[in-house]
Amino acid sequence: MKRILWAALVVFWLPGSSVMAQDGGLTVELNKLEPGEGDACRAFFLFRNDLGRSLAAFEMSLAILDGQGVIDQLLTVDAAPLPLERTTLKLFEFPGIACDGISEILLHDIATCRPQNGDELDCFAVLSLQSKATAPLVK
Repeated sequence: MKRILWAALVVFWLPGSSVMAQDGGLTVELNKLEPGEGDACRAFFLFRNDLGRSLAAFEMSLAILDGQGVIDQLLTVDAAPLPLERTTLKLFEFPGIACDGISEILLHDIATCRPQNGDELDCFAVLSLQSKATAPLVK
């Protein structure tokens, strides 16, 4: 019994363990879609950074799927900087597609995720996605 308790304590206190990683994370929310300039769709994203450090670089690769679920376009958007323990609003224009023509937005890669004065991180592992828009945001 003591060995099981000791093993549980060691796992809990190991840096980078999954138990420790659950304390912080990065939430990306697709909050709203609205018509933009010309034939573009403007997307409002909210970012909540609870990673324990500010991000100086954060780029997402997105696939915009049309009404039939076919990839219409691939985009890389730069959302940096993302300050620590703040919710940040970012707006992005998706050219050449109407908002009601978007069935889904796929976040298929995090091209860059680097904290201020730090090395590149694997933010995909601690990323959670939400959508209040008509189109879901998925990974």
